[in-house]
Amino acid sequence: MSIKKHLASGLSALALTTACITLPSLALADEDPIKVGILHSLSGTMAISESTLKDEMLMLIQEQNEKGGLLGRQLEPVVVDPASDWPLFAEKARQLLAQDKVDVIFGNWTSVSRKSVLPVVEELNGLLFYPVQYEGEESSENVFYTGAAPNQQAIPAVDYLMNQVGVKRWVLAGTDYVYPRTTNKILKAYLKDHGVADSDIMVNYTPFGHANWQSIVSDIKRFGSAGKKTAVVSTINGDANVPFYRELANQGIEASDIPVVAFSVGEQELSGIDTAPLVGHLAAWNYFMSVDNDANYDFIDQWIDYTGDENAVTNDPMEAHYIGFNMWMEAVRKAGTTDVDAVKDAIIGVSVPNLTGGYATMMPNHHITKPVLIGEIQDNGQFSVVWKTPSTVAGDAWSDYLPGSKDLISDWRQPLHCGNYNVVEHTCGGSEAK
Repeated sequence: MSIKKHLASGLSALALTTACITLPSLALADEDPIKVGILHSLSGTMAISESTLKDEMLMLIQEQNEKGGLLGRQLEPVVVDPASDWPLFAEKARQLLAQDKVDVIFGNWTSVSRKSVLPVVEELNGLLFYPVQYEGEESSENVFYTGAAPNQQAIPAVDYLMNQVGVKRWVLAGTDYVYPRTTNKILKAYLKDHGVADSDIMVNYTPFGHANWQSIVSDIKRFGSAGKKTAVVSTINGDANVPFYRELANQGIEASDIPVVAFSVGEQELSGIDTAPLVGHLAAWNYFMSVDNDANYDFIDQWIDYTGDENAVTNDPMEAHYIGFNMWMEAVRKAGTTDVDAVKDAIIGVSVPNLTGGYATMMPNHHITKPVLIGEIQDNGQFSVVWKTPSTVAGDAWSDYLPGSKDLISDWRQPLHCGNYNVVEHTCGGSEAK
């Protein structure tokens, strides 16, 4: 076992033991509402994905208020619209923390928007719960990553395609921003470590909202005609997915020919397209609406009742917000206060139920434990789970496959209290690798 993995294993064990620690409750004289910031795009290219998360947070807050609130105080949502404008995310985060005085923020989807917000929450000592899969290579004291790290989504998906489907040629197709580029950098290194030649890897990036996929899909079809099993690993984000999948169908690319495994397409995105021609294509997530579990069924019923839409769907980032919201509330109860520093200390080791039948635990690196599932698209817009990990996987902030990251660990507890600790050099950097 490597030094990094040995230390990470120790961190995991220590985190799990802290889950049972109960801190004394502190009396609060302040009966003002606890303000919860909601930072999701309600307009622009990412609204197709993010507006649902805003509505879910309003539902969770309403439910908690009906139960008596938190620490005897009501929760007050403060909603802003950064409008899929990455610099505006930073502005809106500053507004939430400095003007609206929120106690916590739930928000962001794209990594570029998260990186825009990161220096603001660090400067103003805010709390951000980030619910979407991302590229890793980051660990902030002020951010809790409840979506998947690459070792909880991208790497298992490639393993599945390689070992279960027999894929030999790889198309890494993504939207042109930090998440796809960094994830594909990790995946390319991983594939080459497993003997895949450069000539068997095709990489393509397109801008947000890209609509004309004819030539790109033609290139993918040509690349897949070399006599080796080919798959597309898709990090395409937002509404560009709709014309992408439509063009796959137009050109007759079926899952049996060139399967696509997507990291950013869930039930919400599929609700806007005809999925009949896409049956058999895949997605890798940590939750699917189709999971057979009583807690999941209860959540779905609650969501349908709240929206008044019997066709309303749930998805993975919704589960991540569900987990993050419950973790934050449990940490506030443990700390007896919404004070940011107290909550940051109290949340490490907190375990709450997920919606797949297990528990999620907040690790010392501010990532959580999650199962990994591969789902196959059905003609009703749902996913049939075709593979899953036997147990939950702890999120790794730093990739084992990049030279600048393989020796780094993150542990926000004292005495280490570092998100970027080099176990070889025994030095601590900042939130990101240098």
